[in-house]
Amino acid sequence: MRICLGIEGSANKIGVGIVREDGTVLSNPRRTYTPPTGQGFLPRETALHHQQWALTLVQEALDQAGLGPASISLIAYTKGPGMGGPLVSCAVVARMLSQLWRVPLQPVNHCVGHIEMGRQITGASNPVVLYVSGGNTQVIAYARQRYRIFGETIDAAVGNVLDRLARALSLSNYPAPGYNIEQEAKKGTTLLELPYGVKGMDVSLSGLLSAAEALARMRVDAPREAAAKPSTASSLAGHHAPPPPPP
Repeated sequence: MRICLGIEGSANKIGVGIVREDGTVLSNPRRTYTPPTGQGFLPRETALHHQQWALTLVQEALDQAGLGPASISLIAYTKGPGMGGPLVSCAVVARMLSQLWRVPLQPVNHCVGHIEMGRQITGASNPVVLYVSGGNTQVIAYARQRYRIFGETIDAAVGNVLDRLARALSLSNYPAPGYNIEQEAKKGTTLLELPYGVKGMDVSLSGLLSAAEALARMRVDAPREAAAKPSTASSLAGHHAPPPPPP
């Protein structure tokens, strides 16, 4: 049975997975670049992080799977979409391994990889997919030999909104901005209305982000005595968005 080693590093996480032809995951070690609080992950620093860990993760993946290079039938890597520097760093490693081990090299579309991974894990045969990874917010289904987008964000993606909101609220990037926003939301006591727009099957989140960042700036700039009031961070993290207008 053929075995594939895949390298994914399109954003701040780099992972190396080894998977059998039947879909069995033999190993999947990962490392995440975590920038300082208040900062996002920049392409240069993220690429350097991936370069530092790539070969270590390849060896970890082989060790955890109990395999050697001779057992690998195919090398796969994320071709895009994603951040240019990190993608190139992983592609260089994948190409090097392909040449050293004399096995084929297979580029993979990042978005398709997410969708097909979900289908493999859930066993779904013909799903309608809500794809909300990183810079994507889309409702997708597969028909007539292609993936079709039924609705999507027309500006900011959900993942980008969460990352920027965490920075505006000075929340830690560890273990993940979205997780830390959720923990703050559990402490919230006040519902804050934030705008968003829906047009047909599409959604606009830029207004929500702008309003949230404005509220966060008010919290940062507030006088010291206002610190005794209920936490804006917690309430903002657990905000209440008004319902969209009727179609």
